Amino acid sequence: MRHRSLLVLTTVITTGALTLTACGSRDEGKTGDKSDGAKTVVVIGVDAPLTGSLSALGQGIKNSVDLAAKTANKNNEVPGIEFKVEALDDQAVPASGQANATKLVGNKDVIGVVGPLNSGVAQQMQGVFASAKLAQVSPANTNPSLSQGDNWGKGEFKRPFDTYFRTAATDVVQGKFAAQYLFKDAGKKKVFVVDDKQTYGAGLAAIFSDEFKKLGGEIVGTDHVTVKETDFSSTADKVKTSGADSVYFGGQYPEGGLLADQIKKTGAKIPLMGGDGIQDPAFITASGEANEGDLSTSIGYPVEKLDTAKKFIADYAAGGYKDPYAAYGGYSYDAGWSVIQAVKAVVAANNGKLPADGARAAVVAALAKVSFEGVTGKVSFDQYGDTTNKQLTVYKVEGGKWIDVKSDTFNQ
Repeated sequence: MRHRSLLVLTTVITTGALTLTACGSRDEGKTGDKSDGAKTVVVIGVDAPLTGSLSALGQGIKNSVDLAAKTANKNNEVPGIEFKVEALDDQAVPASGQANATKLVGNKDVIGVVGPLNSGVAQQMQGVFASAKLAQVSPANTNPSLSQGDNWGKGEFKRPFDTYFRTAATDVVQGKFAAQYLFKDAGKKKVFVVDDKQTYGAGLAAIFSDEFKKLGGEIVGTDHVTVKETDFSSTADKVKTSGADSVYFGGQYPEGGLLADQIKKTGAKIPLMGGDGIQDPAFITASGEANEGDLSTSIGYPVEKLDTAKKFIADYAAGGYKDPYAAYGGYSYDAGWSVIQAVKAVVAANNGKLPADGARAAVVAALAKVSFEGVTGKVSFDQYGDTTNKQLTVYKVEGGKWIDVKSDTFNQ
């Protein structure tokens, strides 16, 4: 959400009290050690929609990073370092994300940032972080251009910013995976494609459509909806008259749930499929009609079924967080932990303390080499900053719940 953007909330730390008194300076990177033996405080920033229609996902991101920081402190993961978190609300609005990026850059204690949820927000944040050599790791962005450049679709790959990383797979993988499942596994041959005109939704729908046609399927119609609107009856009528045996929606669950509802009310009892942006319980509850058979893809395997996630799930429950970790909790924890591991490598290479100068840049360089077994499996990044873990899952609505029906590793 990837852009989500793949798509958390116990608001975390204010940083005004986090001055590094032993340093005597708050210039970038001047976070050095403390002569009195006290730990040096560094901050992991978080940017996500903590309020608004996508707050269920944003709160899970925030809480999961908070858990990673607390775990690192409890285990003394990086001797001499205490991790804090500063979480900012972007409300899924690009301009707010850009303002938050500027604020996080301005806090000299911030050593890395996890987020955002939405790819469109990330586009406005990347340059701000890059200018400050501040690492950014998204647990949910799926737009390929964020890491591979605007011409990735033409086979021209150029990483725009070396400060950008993500633990989520891209829409290239997700869109193709969805098309293959709908055509081969579900046996659908005539699909009507709808998107919400946003970076995530439109991009995902385009990738799906291209792959579906390559497989031999037919796109019988296309349309667009507007975010935050609720009346999609005209689109629903077009779907009904098109003769489609399925619908693919590129967008988020608030609009997706209403669209699915209104399509079914026309009498077109056909499944709607979407990406990880609709894979949320709120998609189901948004519809007054039964959603049985609707489909979604999501990055990774179901966290609840991963042996590697058992401790995370138990620790999250024990943490007393008000909101669930949601779709991106595991990826958010891994994103936060990757920053922690990069800090650990930098400290170890600098005689047990952060460099007095250039700490942020050093963390960026260390992130590129991070490799560990995380909540979601092996965590490492390729030459573009993309995750090397390209596991995906198809979910189906059964009995009013999202049930995983197929998980696989996708190889492009």
